[in-house]
Amino acid sequence: MDPSELNGSEAELNGNGAELNGNGAELNGNGAAEGNGGSEEALPPPPPIPPNVTPIKAEPEVKKITRVPMARRGLGTKGNKVPILTNHFKVNVNSVDGYFFHYSVALAYEDGRPVDGKGIGRKVLDRVHETYDSELAGKEFAYDGEKSLFTVGPLPRNKLEFTVVLEDVTSSRNNGNASPGSENPNDSDRKRLRRPYQSKTFQVEISFAAKIPMQAIANALRGQESENSQEALRVLDIILRQHAAKQGCLLVRQSFFHNDPKNFSDVGGGVLGCRGFHSSFRTTQSGLSLNIDVSTTMIIQPGDVANFLVANQNCRDPFSVDWAKAKRTLKNLRITVSPTNQEFKITGLSEKSCREQTFTLKQKSKDGDGEFQTTEVTVYDYFVNQRNIDLRFSADLPCINVGKPKRPTYFPVELCSLVSLQRYTKALSTLQRASLVEKSRQKPQERMSVLSNALKINKYDSEPMLRACGVSINNNFTQVEGRVLPAPKLKVGNGEDLFARNGRWNFNNKRFVNACKVERWAVVNFSARCDVRGLIRDLIKVGESKGIIVEDPFDVFEENQQFRRAPPMVRVEKMFEEVQSKLPGPPKFLLCLLPERKNCALYGPWKRKNLSEFGVVTQCLAPQRVNDQYLTNLLLKINAKLGGLNSVLASELSPTIPMVSKLPTLILGMDVSHGSPGQSDIPSIAAVVSSRQWPSVSRYRACVRTQSPKMEMIDSLFKRVSDAEDDGIMREALLDFYVSSGKRKPDQIIIFRDGVSESQFNQVLNIELSQIIEACKFLDEKWNPKFVVIIAQKNHHTKFFQPNSPDNVQPGTVIDNKVCHPRNNDFYLCAHAGMIGTTRPTHYHVLLDEMGFSTDDLQELVHSLSYVYQRSTTAISIVAPICYAHLAATQLGQWMKFEDTSETSSSLNGAAPGGAPAVPPMPKLSESVRNSMFFC
Repeated sequence: MDPSELNGSEAELNGNGAELNGNGAELNGNGAAEGNGGSEEALPPPPPIPPNVTPIKAEPEVKKITRVPMARRGLGTKGNKVPILTNHFKVNVNSVDGYFFHYSVALAYEDGRPVDGKGIGRKVLDRVHETYDSELAGKEFAYDGEKSLFTVGPLPRNKLEFTVVLEDVTSSRNNGNASPGSENPNDSDRKRLRRPYQSKTFQVEISFAAKIPMQAIANALRGQESENSQEALRVLDIILRQHAAKQGCLLVRQSFFHNDPKNFSDVGGGVLGCRGFHSSFRTTQSGLSLNIDVSTTMIIQPGDVANFLVANQNCRDPFSVDWAKAKRTLKNLRITVSPTNQEFKITGLSEKSCREQTFTLKQKSKDGDGEFQTTEVTVYDYFVNQRNIDLRFSADLPCINVGKPKRPTYFPVELCSLVSLQRYTKALSTLQRASLVEKSRQKPQERMSVLSNALKINKYDSEPMLRACGVSINNNFTQVEGRVLPAPKLKVGNGEDLFARNGRWNFNNKRFVNACKVERWAVVNFSARCDVRGLIRDLIKVGESKGIIVEDPFDVFEENQQFRRAPPMVRVEKMFEEVQSKLPGPPKFLLCLLPERKNCALYGPWKRKNLSEFGVVTQCLAPQRVNDQYLTNLLLKINAKLGGLNSVLASELSPTIPMVSKLPTLILGMDVSHGSPGQSDIPSIAAVVSSRQWPSVSRYRACVRTQSPKMEMIDSLFKRVSDAEDDGIMREALLDFYVSSGKRKPDQIIIFRDGVSESQFNQVLNIELSQIIEACKFLDEKWNPKFVVIIAQKNHHTKFFQPNSPDNVQPGTVIDNKVCHPRNNDFYLCAHAGMIGTTRPTHYHVLLDEMGFSTDDLQELVHSLSYVYQRSTTAISIVAPICYAHLAATQLGQWMKFEDTSETSSSLNGAAPGGAPAVPPMPKLSESVRNSMFFC
């Protein structure tokens, strides 16, 4: 998922070390070297137990079976076979008997202080490479920019110490993955600021850490993954990163971005989308491949600082900039200063304007006592009169400070220019996001030509390290065999069949399969400009054609104009007082008209008030272009929320879904959504969606909880409050299934889990699944349901193309050969029709299958579950339960949002001293809507 994923999961490791040895490599980069790969015998004896402590029973935990992902049982055969090209490029490795040697790198200044700035490491080691070639026996090395260096074969000695001198140490562009703000602001290599061209001496210590057999790569290709194989692939990835760094690229994890304005596109607010490439080595069934894809990151608009601030704050000119806000935005960004073109990092702004801000200037000549004279001069006078630089508009603006807290160094704003390729890491606004998506999408053929070109321009053949380990990369897209599965048959009202064509269908002249009645309802209008009566009339008419009886609403509540400018919470409260005073009893449904379409501030408070406090189902809309199609789509949502169904699989009515229709089966969709990268204190939101009324696979309910920020594993599946009480998510889902499915417990539970990286598969199997089993046992000790666990990933970089066709792959395309895992049970599925850009396939990993599905049946089940999404008349790109989990998490996240002011920096309302802050609990859903599809 996002880079923060691993941080979130460190917490899980403590109580659970035994299960993670096989998986340490991902968590500390070099697990084996740090000694956590050892066997249990090697552990020290336990400490004595103090008399006042009752030890927690941990014995059975250690003996607990550690589950690992299952192996593939076979390939699927169903469907129409088609040739497919993929952006994996075959890699040949010639020297398999060699070793990578891993060395630790320690950098220090002359006086022995360690170097903590990020950007400088690569420069220092480049200099070591130039200066001490013979001491390194002419060896090439791969350096990760921080503390690890790798060579092919050993260096002459296990410990090497060098001294190098760098002139004018300003970090060049390729500062590893340092984002603005990750470097230390009082970084000690700032002394140069006074005497700009002062050189600096570094001590470099390179010491042996581990050796990694290249054979490990061959073993991984045979399905025997190990810490060594993960490390060996990491070395190959680091070689590519270094290759990009040497070309001056910005590096962001596995992606690199060239400094070429052709790759930039303005998304507004002083932010540019920057297009680059992702590259990573993957072990696949057909050998090692290099996966290359187009990737986009956000950067700060380079150039004039004043122009950037005007764009960022969307104001008229530099004189209307909010400088307090500007100070937060600019901190830690790097600038060059004209006319000298020196590079600095911004530490703040001056208190006073350029015209008034003074500093102490030393005179060039000494006075009578041999002392340098000093005078107080304003920044403006110094630049205009002493340096003869003409300042057009900076006189009345603050100055940019690049000095230290005690020793500021000021420059007028107009002389400062932002360096290119500086990452923008804050959350984008809705408009910026839309613009970024719009500008970064590419049709399949365009993407293919860009990727072919990337391989040519990157010249990997000339990379000495790759040659040293005998790696060569083929320039052709790998061809695989895809199979197009037939679309499942759907049923609508009056027992009619519905056949999807190209992943879509419509309700023209058709009725919903299970239409509800819209009664005891009202309309509330928050000052939206709209012909409300006409809207109601059309809604009743369209409803009738779909089989939905829409009664006349009780009333239309127009917002009192005096509250239009009030805060959202107040507007919602006032509207509710109005509704309650006029209606004879609680409404069953409220239609809410909002004044603006995206991100309306009323949405969160309104939903929370309805669903949490009043238990009323509500549908919001921002009426702009309302036609029959719009109203049909609106009714899809309303019908599902009120308990109806729009269309269902023919196989769930008949019931003939393999495995699922035979025995009571619960289907779960689980997802955790995190705040944006810049907001470290926003609780993460875990959502679990569960099926109900078996044998239906189209009806779901959701349970949503908050948990610690950035924590990926769901911690409240089982929550034992007392010996007889469990307040976990699973209990709620299991009891509802039991009640809604005719007093039957599920004999089978199929879990779809979203957004987990490969390094956390074991945790899903050993932490989350264990909690789910505990919740089952807590309800009934003798109950042993069978489990299937499937991970769905969308943020990977494998793409598929149709040879000689401008179109995306057909909906229903499944791929389980050549580019899948050499051992594990995974497959790619494009269930949806890609309308814009290039289809992003969903990568499904089957970690566990106790039900014993055949490969074809399981792939068909996953395909069918992409057709039961009630909000649209299309197949969707990921199974519906996961999509619903996203919706539920997003909607309830909006409830939390208006309590949090994330405009300020993330650390202000951070942890109390001595621990993490308590996570605010999610408000509970009202009893009457708890089991509804309120998230539709």
